[in-house]
Amino acid sequence: MGVGVLVSGSGTILEALLAEHVPVDVVIADRPCRALQVAADAGVPAELLHRTDFSKSFDRDAYSDAVVDMLRKYDVDLVAIAGFGTVIPKAARDMPGRIINTHPALLPAFKGWHAVRDALAFGVKVTGCTVHVVTEEMDEGPILDQIAVRVEPDDTEETLHERIKEVERVLFPITIKRYLEELSR
Repeated sequence: MGVGVLVSGSGTILEALLAEHVPVDVVIADRPCRALQVAADAGVPAELLHRTDFSKSFDRDAYSDAVVDMLRKYDVDLVAIAGFGTVIPKAARDMPGRIINTHPALLPAFKGWHAVRDALAFGVKVTGCTVHVVTEEMDEGPILDQIAVRVEPDDTEETLHERIKEVERVLFPITIKRYLEELSR
């Protein structure tokens, strides 16, 4: 069972997946980023499907099709979204139950791209990390696992997000391995 990993950033979650021997077949990025180098250094094929249009006219469905085509080229069984900055709901339709995401909040609270900032603004005492199945609706899919993270009185968005990322790097590989086992049954 192979995994495709979608990335946009520094690659720390990808590093955690590789360190825990998640069978990564390909890494796909939507922009040039350090994660592509992490993949290359690990000997994992890395593909850049460069998103250059961030306007309202961006053809999300066409981009989704390109991502799915690339994943199928590598014959992956599961897709792990590890900080991918492009929402691709059509991919969830094309690969139902085969895409999972890590999200920096305890869903169903604080959906979307600014979950950490929103949690701080709301004044919660606990937030965390959720791994869930991706559906067409953002951050709505079935929850596979969660870990809580305490919000400290002096937290900033950056300090809280880093503590959440620390638990993501533990939870995501474990959850992916467990989900792969379930898929193989």
